Amino acid sequence: MQEFIIAIGLVLVIEGVCYALFPNAMKNMMKFAIEQDNGDISKVGIAAALVGVVIIYSMK
Repeated sequence: MQEFIIAIGLVLVIEGVCYALFPNAMKNMMKFAIEQDNGDISKVGIAAALVGVVIIYSMK
């Protein structure tokens, strides 16, 4: 459970740094995401989750 909380914290740090350093790029990315079909966003989300699982599994 402690590793999970650390992972969430790391995600928040990385996302916060992106918003702090590149606010215009993040706004443009949000606009781009809004224009995409829900199916496409779901596919990218599933792919990202699978890559994350592979990374976690390979590190254990």
